[in-house]
Amino acid sequence: MNSPDDSTGSKASRAISKSLRYHPDHQLIAWQPQGTLDDRMLNEIADWLVDIERPSLPFRRFKRFIDFSQLTDVAVRTRHVFQFARKRAAQFTGVEIVRTALFSDDWVCHAMACLYESLMEDTRIDARAFRNLARAAEFLAIPVDVLTLKDWPTPPDRKRA
Repeated sequence: MNSPDDSTGSKASRAISKSLRYHPDHQLIAWQPQGTLDDRMLNEIADWLVDIERPSLPFRRFKRFIDFSQLTDVAVRTRHVFQFARKRAAQFTGVEIVRTALFSDDWVCHAMACLYESLMEDTRIDARAFRNLARAAEFLAIPVDVLTLKDWPTPPDRKRA
């Protein structure tokens, strides 16, 4: 698999790309953030998305899958999620609707994903929150095994003995 971080030069893309996968055969960009989801990480996500959504890049039309299962903490302010959603809706200039599946097995993170989903209604970004990978795969019209991200290394703090 290739990584889209090579196509952009921003500091945010380099930071985020450590857990990023590009699946050209499924027209999917998958990301599995690690650590704490806070206002800073949300800003990095926004910057990175603006970079990959440039008209000259093929990624702008790709489906997105974000797997929040490797987060260790959620410390984002609700107000910041509102600001992020408004900014995303204004920044996304794609003609086609882009699908984004947000997966989390944690209730707090899932609640934040549901909030984002509701804020993105009536925009060109069709965001949906999921607690079930099979349903996320169905929404994205891709095989569920692509979303298991088995080729990703286990983060150091999550390795099993």
